[in-house]
Amino acid sequence: MKSRGLFITFEGGEGAGKTTQIKRLAQSLGDVVLTREPGGTPEAEAIRNTFFQNNGQNWPPEALVLLMFAARVLHTENLIRPMLETGKHVLCDRYTDSTRVYQGYAGNLSLDKIEAVKTLSIGDFEPDLTFIMDIAPEEGLKRTGKRNDAEIAFESKDIAFHENLRQGFLTIARDNPDRCVIINASQEADVIAAQVLAKVKEKL
Repeated sequence: MKSRGLFITFEGGEGAGKTTQIKRLAQSLGDVVLTREPGGTPEAEAIRNTFFQNNGQNWPPEALVLLMFAARVLHTENLIRPMLETGKHVLCDRYTDSTRVYQGYAGNLSLDKIEAVKTLSIGDFEPDLTFIMDIAPEEGLKRTGKRNDAEIAFESKDIAFHENLRQGFLTIARDNPDRCVIINASQEADVIAAQVLAKVKEKL
């Protein structure tokens, strides 16, 4: 019987380099499942498109949480869990922590409400390892200005919003030291990739 794979997530604010580093890790590990949220399955990607069609504007946080967890249930039950059970490692660009931060810490929705929806949706399911890519909001937003990304919903928010994001992710990391690793995302990409791979090898 194959051992269960690792579920590894990458979190952080805008321009923190999550997507770059998750791809680097996938290349280093080889045969893994690379996915993202919201999305990851055809049905969940359709929900993602619904959100980004209007750039996320005028959505109350309650609606966003319900939308994100609808996509997350489909993603978790149809892709993540089955792949883990086959022994494959699953690398995911964002997961529940992003909902906690974007709609909770920065969106002013009660964390208790978010956790209630999570419990109803996916129970106590959490990643085995989460990398919190930490970067000053000013630096991260400079990076986002250099890319051609049609799916921009939060980058136009004011700097206070992005600082709330940063502090929210750091709070989650401090509250979950066995799961979360804070990475200084202002370092060179090669340095970050080496640090990430070293932490993953500790879990293998």
